[in-house]
Amino acid sequence: MTGNTSPRLADALATAPLVLDGGMSNQLESAGHDLSDDLWSARLLAERPEAVVEAHLAYFTAGADVAITAGYQATFEGFGKRGIGREDAARLMALSVELAREAARRARDARVARPLWVAASVGPYGAMLADGSEYRGRYGLSVAELERFHRPRLEVLAAAGPDVLALETVPDADEAAALLRAVRGLGVPAWLSYTVDGRHTRAGQPLEEAFAQAADADEVIAVGVNCCAPEDADHAVETAARVTGKPVVVYPNSGEAWDAAARAWNGRPTFTARRVGGWRESGARLIGGCCRVGPETIAAIARTLSEQGPPTG
Repeated sequence: MTGNTSPRLADALATAPLVLDGGMSNQLESAGHDLSDDLWSARLLAERPEAVVEAHLAYFTAGADVAITAGYQATFEGFGKRGIGREDAARLMALSVELAREAARRARDARVARPLWVAASVGPYGAMLADGSEYRGRYGLSVAELERFHRPRLEVLAAAGPDVLALETVPDADEAAALLRAVRGLGVPAWLSYTVDGRHTRAGQPLEEAFAQAADADEVIAVGVNCCAPEDADHAVETAARVTGKPVVVYPNSGEAWDAAARAWNGRPTFTARRVGGWRESGARLIGGCCRVGPETIAAIARTLSEQGPPTG
């Protein structure tokens, strides 16, 4: 599997918005894969790695510039519950980056000529618990304890050579503080992305305070939101840009609601490519989708950004 030949992601963000991919889980499920266990899509790193490559390739082909790896729930603790030791767990985490790189290579072989990047997914502590805690935060752990949880995994992922570490779906400003400490000295840039409810984090902190933590973090090249309602992203993008002065990353869900008891999605999608222009003008430079957002929507985002040209701000 080959390394990256694209320019630095931080440099690319200074010239034009880039398109992120969509939901990994919905793309795998649409291909017939069962993700109904605690490891979610990370299970396929061990069992069906080719399926992960194909999912990434579908998004690159649709117009995504950046692939987010299938490592959201890949942790030493989560793999340990399945009897996978630390050495093999570290290998699977590194493999998540390699599989995205392989998809980029295949995309280039298929004559996708634009630069392509890989973001290593780093899910929150609650993702490992697999009980919905990532949508509540407040785990009862200190910032120091959360930093000790995240740092070993971040070290493995950084050594695998992604273009950026995606600190994503963070529900709590305290966990964000731990992650910002944990990425120091790794030599790989990061983005920090909260999951939000209205104008607050899921744990209830005002977004102004939550985003401000990243304003002076040299490792962080973008700040924003993901795995939230598209409507909540509108205010969050403007706030992140104003508070931090950094490029904004935004990739909300489809707008459907998850019923945890029934383990099913309800309602109708509200996320369309028409929202992209407003996010871009407010400072978004990494724009894509999260849960239930597939290649068709990513293709529409790519077309919209191409047609609208460079942002005016």
